[in-house]
Amino acid sequence: MRIPLSILLLLFFSSCSLVTKIQDKLFPYRNANVEEIAAPKTSPAKPTPPSPSVTIAPKTDTIKAKEPIPVKVEPIAAPAPSITNTKTIAETAREFRAAWIATVANINWPSKPGLSADEQRAEAISLLDYLQNNNFNAVIFQVRPQADALYASEIEPWSYYLTGQQDKAPEPFYDPLAFWIEESHKRGMELHAWLNPYRAHHTTGKEISNRSVVRTNPELVYLLKEGFWWMDPSLKATQDRTSKVVMDIVKRYDVDGIHFDDYFYPYPSYNGDKDFPDDKSWNEYLRNGGKLSRGDWRRESVNKLIQRLYQEIKTEKKHVKFGLSPFGIWRPGYPASVEGFDQYDKLYADAKLWLNKGWIDYFTPQLYWPINKPGQSFPVLLGWWQSENTLQRHLWPGISIGTDKNGIANNQEILSEIMISRGMLPKSQGIVHWNISSLTKNPTLTQALREGPYKQPALIPASPWLNSQRPSAPSIATSTNNGSLFINWTPKDENAFRWVVYGEYGDKWDYQILNREQNFASLKLQMSDKNGKIIPLRRIMVTAVDRTGMESMQQPLAVE
Repeated sequence: MRIPLSILLLLFFSSCSLVTKIQDKLFPYRNANVEEIAAPKTSPAKPTPPSPSVTIAPKTDTIKAKEPIPVKVEPIAAPAPSITNTKTIAETAREFRAAWIATVANINWPSKPGLSADEQRAEAISLLDYLQNNNFNAVIFQVRPQADALYASEIEPWSYYLTGQQDKAPEPFYDPLAFWIEESHKRGMELHAWLNPYRAHHTTGKEISNRSVVRTNPELVYLLKEGFWWMDPSLKATQDRTSKVVMDIVKRYDVDGIHFDDYFYPYPSYNGDKDFPDDKSWNEYLRNGGKLSRGDWRRESVNKLIQRLYQEIKTEKKHVKFGLSPFGIWRPGYPASVEGFDQYDKLYADAKLWLNKGWIDYFTPQLYWPINKPGQSFPVLLGWWQSENTLQRHLWPGISIGTDKNGIANNQEILSEIMISRGMLPKSQGIVHWNISSLTKNPTLTQALREGPYKQPALIPASPWLNSQRPSAPSIATSTNNGSLFINWTPKDENAFRWVVYGEYGDKWDYQILNREQNFASLKLQMSDKNGKIIPLRRIMVTAVDRTGMESMQQPLAVE
């Protein structure tokens, strides 16, 4: 019997308790209950618009491995067909499983400023091993927390959060971003470089170096009342600088994605709840004949940057995804039951427009509220964002949980949100966890994920608007010995990023996902089911998966 989705959601509601707010003062809006930042509960008028070859040995009897502002230029990517699984014979799980790794204020990595290069690398390996061992497949790594760099840059200074002194390189020298990319790819995980486009200096960033934009280009920045320095998003020089930084990373590093979060114009609390102090640029705009309202003028500035970056990234490397993670509510009243902070009017971020226009490849609204919270319900907000996903880009919500008054995390809430997201977005499943510490410091949640929704490894959903052609399948050679089938393959496509090895026992296909450096696997020639019946290995397949998630044709090979 088919159970209606509405009934399933009600079942989830009844099983999940309310989540309390996350205590993180560095991100007052990201981690606060909406009541603390809520706008009046009136609905505004709707605006106009890893290692070398390995042997696969089943652990049991299966094969397992481990439009307010008009825009003149239309998006580069044309509307794409539905995001469908490319396999025709056997299915692998497809889901984006990622965690944010924050470097600002040393939230996640490194654990403190001034660690040696070896200590930093050891901490990074520990985090990446955790993600690999628990079947994650993507890392969102913060490389520009405050107009500085966790990589070798000629544009901006080395980050304070690495060495304890801005513009001081790690000792002995290494390039953290290059290291994170290499180690992520060894483990079969994508690395998305996360940048803040406008924040010039954070309150935890200590002394400002001579290479900081605050010193080199004081005409671009403002000092806010709470101690933050912020670049003026309306200035072309600001937009040019952000573009230059982004494209420098895209050109020089083998990143899989560029990622922005929710910091556009600053949250009002950063300036003592006063308006952003851009009178100079606003008055200049008016003197030059500008006709937009101040809010529309600010939104247009951000819109220009988002569209520009998408186009520039695709021109340079089409496979590099551009992802955005805005505040989870576009505006109160959208949909009707939603209350809370108005990012459109306060952050001047028209995130709905960016999604509507397809200026992103994946969209990760920060839906940090529980399922059964009436004014900010997780599935209600997710459903509304999907209704605005007119070009069917990836919609992979960001999720988080707090703790109750006893400090106990609500693991069931996270599990339920993952399953609800799968049910509502079956063609492109995915979740991003804020942040990795909520996982590594919660062993019971780790176990629940590893034994539940993340039990099997998964490929990242394909992005057919970036590439509609499948890669070539590899050439396969086999041999048998001591009850095992040994498989070697030779790549035919330089774009292969991962391999999938399939084995058919009886009428059931199992699979193993391997990294691109691997070209060897072994499968048992027979296995026994739970009743002791011997089941022979009948057929095998090896497929290539490229950087956009497209899989080669499946070509079964009978086992003699």
